[in-house]
Amino acid sequence: MDINTKKIKKNAYRISKERGITASRVRVPGGKCNAEVLGMVKEIADKYGNGNVHLTTRQGFEIEGISLDDIDKVNEMLQPIIENLGTNQINPNTGYPSSGTRNVSACIGNRVCPFGNYNTAEFARRIEDAIFPNDLHFKIALTGCANDCIKARMHDFGIIGMTLPQYDPTRCVTCGACVKGCDKLSVKALSKENEKVVRNEEKCVGCGVCVTKCPTRAFTRSKQKYYRLTIMGRTGKRNPRLGEDFMVWVDEDTIIKVILNTYKFVEKYIDRNAPGGKEHVGYIIDRVGFTEFKKWALEGVELLPETIVKEHVYWSGIHYR
Repeated sequence: MDINTKKIKKNAYRISKERGITASRVRVPGGKCNAEVLGMVKEIADKYGNGNVHLTTRQGFEIEGISLDDIDKVNEMLQPIIENLGTNQINPNTGYPSSGTRNVSACIGNRVCPFGNYNTAEFARRIEDAIFPNDLHFKIALTGCANDCIKARMHDFGIIGMTLPQYDPTRCVTCGACVKGCDKLSVKALSKENEKVVRNEEKCVGCGVCVTKCPTRAFTRSKQKYYRLTIMGRTGKRNPRLGEDFMVWVDEDTIIKVILNTYKFVEKYIDRNAPGGKEHVGYIIDRVGFTEFKKWALEGVELLPETIVKEHVYWSGIHYR
């Protein structure tokens, strides 16, 4: 069988162990879809697959057991799913136009979780619209709070929701619930002084535990949505590591601009002779230097007055040589 594996993989199909058999990878930005999509996935799996569907680590569907001969038919059946989820597309009924940039994944966020500081699926959708389709290998994950249930620090870009706690002393009954909560569940940024609660601004991670623990709503979440942007976390063979903070108390517009600027940086410096024609973002920064990356990342960016940008980022991690 003569097949163009590069073309198939770009169309978001996997080259499997079984000759002539593939798997279709379905994007679900932010991990949120309605039940109608589940029925469509089932229909494809029953008609053209082997009846099995794998839920991927990136919150998409992988429909197994599809014959390479049926790709065009499967792409037609994928069209209602693509339209339902609003995924960007170039030509209808041709499936996904690229697979380099991975599905943007997210925890369940404040739609359900009381600790979530923002609607993660909504922001994930906004990022997806801005970056997809693209052949460059990017991984982005969003989590609603500092608990980091999505493991955001293991991605090229990790977006961690923050809130700037709003304290109304007139509602405070000095019960100490917020201080105890911060002490046991967060970073001990609160204390009581003269029967008033004091927040250590430098220590506070904006997790919102004080908000969830206060029985009188003396603490509330800020109207402004803030985020912690971590960069260049990764797993893999050579140098797995956790992402480090790049920006703190940053807004959505800035994050999207930084990500788009990073695509430009990669287009400039990627090693075109790298295996498979791709080089992960973190390796490019390691090779080119953080200072050069930072120059590109901040091009045209207007920061909030409260945003903190790290002067330099130093990564640790395991090194295999």
